[in-house]
Amino acid sequence: MNGSGDDQAPAPLYRVDKFAVPAPARAEFLARVNATHAFLRRQDGFVQDYILEQRSGPGEFNFVTFVEWADASMVAPVAAAVAEFHKTLGFDRQEMIARLGIKADIANYQRLQS
Repeated sequence: MNGSGDDQAPAPLYRVDKFAVPAPARAEFLARVNATHAFLRRQDGFVQDYILEQRSGPGEFNFVTFVEWADASMVAPVAAAVAEFHKTLGFDRQEMIARLGIKADIANYQRLQS
């Protein structure tokens, strides 16, 4: 191995979104998340996903969504597909987040190799 990583398979990419969702917004938020995740599951490169709700602990975020993609090359085409899907539904994620008072922390992650 040459140490450059060029001879290794592409690494999976993990999308982890954390949300602080006020109780009155829970139903609308989950309806949108479930619809979006159903769409994501049909996309090329999808591996697995989780929609998690906090049950204990002092954490700020009461919902976490997790999606594993085969590799980083999936990000751009899936983002475009999701934007088009949301457009066909007349859904604006940023508007919903602002209107419902949701705080979001959205990022992509890669696994550290030990």
